[in-house]
Amino acid sequence: MDYNRVKQILSSSADIEVKYKDASVWIDSVTEDGKTAVVHLRGPLEERSEVSVSDLEEA
Repeated sequence: MDYNRVKQILSSSADIEVKYKDASVWIDSVTEDGKTAVVHLRGPLEERSEVSVSDLEEA
């Protein structure tokens, strides 16, 4: 995925499914340089991880 699409998803009110390594995640934020994003798994766990934007895929 690219930085612009991540920004679109963050600003959208729609529920857009995003996957990171086959796991469904929510995007919490993206860094200004557009290289990494903070995500957490959909579901009860709220553990956040910083991942490469290029590793995110729209489902």
